[in-house]
Amino acid sequence: MDINILNGKKHIHFIGIGGSGMYPLAQILHSKGYYLTGSDNNETETLEAVRKMGIPVFMGQRAENIEGADLIVHTAAIMADNPELIAAKNSGAPVLERSELLGIVTSWYDNAICVSGTHGKTTTTSMITQILCTAGVDLSAFIGGKLPCIGGSGRAGKSDIMVCEACEFVDTFLKLFPDAAVILNIDEDHLDYFKNLDNIIKSFHKFSEMASKALIINGDDENTLKAVKGVEGKEIITFGLDKSNDYYAENIRKISGMETKYMLMYKGTALGEITLHVAGTHNILNSLAAAAAAFYAGAEFDKIQKGLSDFRGAGRRFELIGKEKGVTIVDDYAHHPAELSVTLKAAMEMGYNRVWAVFQPFTFSRTAILLDDFVKALSIPDIAVLTDIMGSREKNTYNIFTRNLAEKIEGCVYFPQDESDEYTDERKYQNFDQVCDYVCENAKDGDLVITMGCGDVYKVAKMIYKKLKG
Repeated sequence: MDINILNGKKHIHFIGIGGSGMYPLAQILHSKGYYLTGSDNNETETLEAVRKMGIPVFMGQRAENIEGADLIVHTAAIMADNPELIAAKNSGAPVLERSELLGIVTSWYDNAICVSGTHGKTTTTSMITQILCTAGVDLSAFIGGKLPCIGGSGRAGKSDIMVCEACEFVDTFLKLFPDAAVILNIDEDHLDYFKNLDNIIKSFHKFSEMASKALIINGDDENTLKAVKGVEGKEIITFGLDKSNDYYAENIRKISGMETKYMLMYKGTALGEITLHVAGTHNILNSLAAAAAAFYAGAEFDKIQKGLSDFRGAGRRFELIGKEKGVTIVDDYAHHPAELSVTLKAAMEMGYNRVWAVFQPFTFSRTAILLDDFVKALSIPDIAVLTDIMGSREKNTYNIFTRNLAEKIEGCVYFPQDESDEYTDERKYQNFDQVCDYVCENAKDGDLVITMGCGDVYKVAKMIYKKLKG
């Protein structure tokens, strides 16, 4: 990959500009002075934000959309037979997959802190960004969710510090140029690509070796310790709940539903009290990783303390949509069984009357391969409601449907689809309407409704809130 490929380029076109990995890149390159255009298939709030930046967006993907572009970027989810991608490859202009462009952007910075892990990447990247913004650092950032303090999910600053979410999906994080690599945890995911846990650990090992200066790792996580074994020539900083780590938490106290306090410790010395306004043990670990990374970047304790206290979650991470008729509606990006479990366990401890999980399974492969793990996770809430599976980049070669999951979960609610039907947008919104109507008719005062998934299930949360408001 030529890291100088952007030199002399003026017009960059994004195929799938509304994607969570494309929007922050668009924000960064737009603020660097490039002229951008983009296309997408679904109207979303992100596309509205892109248009507000003055970037023209074409709805639908057609060959003529790329006209005039001297570099074209596409997401990994764009299929090979997409007419816009075919036209791009025949145009003579360079064509990059999104992760290649992100890799080039990280190479511009002398202190790129790249945050990896199966779970918690967006929250931790957001926490680090919030702390450094609080500390007055003019940083650059690439986040998979929206963060109010940077007005979106991407930012181009003038300092040499960049905070970047590093996703392991199809090994995209191996295209980055990390100076400090953060590893939060390693779990079984994307098994359609990796096949087994050993291959995932090997990829994280390669990522660890790529870090030019430091590794900031979860010292409590067995798979992470396996991944960094044998990596030499870098500073290794550990965090976790165990006292053997460099950074750890003591005297953890749950103050209320969303508030937790703990004493931040460094090698046996108390640094001071941390207050979090995001729930769950997983967020204590995320905050320890963020504190370790912020100290590494030169932030002082008082800025870390204030930044973590100010942090109220990233977009789609237990995000409060609203409260109506006594029903609290939140939305969360959790889409892997381990993420669903920690989020739902935290929710069940918050003191609500009943917890509803409205889950949109994402990809046929993940649903089929991890079916029993999904059953366990979705048995945690009082009521589970499922939408149809969002196939995204896949065809249903697994012959898996929502009923295969729902029938294994006691009391689960779903709306059987005609499995001979093609899964169209019209079918999806009919399904969303059914789910919304059921929840609104049956949720009671004191209930918590969480929409969950990495697709577009957040639309259901907004539909429920709007209908309850009535």
